[in-house]
Amino acid sequence: MCGVTTGGHPLRQARPAHPVDAGEARVLVAGLLAPAPGGSGPGDAVIADALLVTSELVTNAFRHGGGLTGFAAETDGRTLTISVSDASSEAPRTAADHGALSEGGFGWELIHLLARRVSVDRLPGGGKTIEVTLALA
Repeated sequence: MCGVTTGGHPLRQARPAHPVDAGEARVLVAGLLAPAPGGSGPGDAVIADALLVTSELVTNAFRHGGGLTGFAAETDGRTLTISVSDASSEAPRTAADHGALSEGGFGWELIHLLARRVSVDRLPGGGKTIEVTLALA
């Protein structure tokens, strides 16, 4: 992680990484949210929400997106931004897109409930990046 001062809050970024699964991505985000020595960090519920969103994004990239092609996370102390790229240009599906008896789509709705901002950008060479910003307070 590196520190850069932005608006009085240190900017912390996960080192460039390509997690092999959702568990490894959660470890990166948890480390990013850990308080600095002598400092305080986000509350347990906020961290749990951040780790849940991380799991949903990374799992969906592997399960539905043709594989994880990029991962980044950074915080300025007030917000956490997670970016996940995958090989599919298709937008995530919601529970409404699935039949009444099929599974899936609930994670995308959950992400929207927990996030301050969600964007999906198609990449020029194929694939997409989903960027999610969560409030830390």
